[in-house]
Formats: sequence, C-alpha cells, structure tokens
Amino acid sequence: MSVKGKRIGFGLTGSHCTYDAVFPEIERLVNNGAEVVPIVTSTVKNTETRFGDGEDWIRRIEEVTGNKVIDSIVDAEPLGPKTPLDCMVIAPMTGNSMSKFANAMTDNPVLMAAKATLRTYRPVVLGISTNDALGLNGVNLMRLISTKDIYFIPFGQDAPEKKPKSMVARMTALQETVEAAMEGKQLQPVVIERFLD
Repeated sequence: MSVKGKRIGFGLTGSHCTYDAVFPEIERLVNNGAEVVPIVTSTVKNTETRFGDGEDWIRRIEEVTGNKVIDSIVDAEPLGPKTPLDCMVIAPMTGNSMSKFANAMTDNPVLMAAKATLRTYRPVVLGISTNDALGLNGVNLMRLISTKDIYFIPFGQDAPEKKPKSMVARMTALQETVEAAMEGKQLQPVVIERFLD
C-alpha cells in the first residue's frame, strides 16, 4: 500500500544519535506524498547533546513536514477517534519508551499518540534504538512484537562486540515497513544483521 495521501504520525524519542538516520526517512515519506504529523517527547525538545540542540531538531522536523510539532499529551490525544492517523511511527524508540509502551504507560505525547492510534485499530510502527534490547528490556520487546497492530522496522545488533545487548532498527526500511503495516503485515525478516549495514 502506498503512503501517498496517507496521514502518518511520526514520533521522536530521545535516542539523539539516531536522528541523522531518521530524518532522510521522514523526507522520503513526505516526498512520496504522505502528510507527516510530527510528535516529540520533552527530551527531544529540551535536550542539547553533541548530536545537536533540541530547538534545532524541532525546527528541522517542522520544515521537513510542513507541520507544527505536537509536544503535549493534550494535543496528542485527539489523534485517536477524533482526528485519526493512518499509521503511527515511533523512530527512534528508546528502551525507556519501549518499556513504558509495553506496560501501558502514557506519560508523553509520543506514547499518547501511539495509544490513540491503537484505539482506532490502526498500525503503530516501531524503530527501536536501545542498548538493552537483549537485556532487561527483552521482555518488553517480545511483548510488543506479539501485540496486535504493532509492527517493527527490521532491527539487529549494531555493535555486538562492544555493546552485545544493543539493537537498532534499519531505518532505511522504514517506509517499506509502514506500507506493509497498513496492509496488516510485518515486513520480514524482523531480525537482521544490522551491524553489517
């Protein structure tokens, strides 16, 4: 299913080192005719790191999408039945956000948008970026993989010799994962040799 004419929510969480891999995929969605609705956590908005300043990332995503970011739980809640999305993407999705989502916690706008999307039986696509996918967060990863209407951008170990529990999505497969998810299918294979990219 094409993304053309589809309304896609795009949530960013605090894996700052992954933004450079994610932004070209946001641009690709827009260039292929999707309306992208950006949603951010306070960590994205208010944190300055060696990967960039929060305000700069906000300005950039608003320029790319042509839409103002949703940065509050109150503003994200209507993305359920009132103004539904065709698909919700969270990329990057940190281990912290993954843990909260797997345990039904909704304490930021991105998770509220994902919960609102699940309320309408529409797909939520996750692009993980976490140092403990094969550690304590493994149980949360498996819970989400087995949950209806949740799909994963294929992921793998990004640095198995240095960080053996870390896994990161292959962000270049984001659009294909969204297209498959909107047809109720998981893009395969899910687990890949990410570190060979």
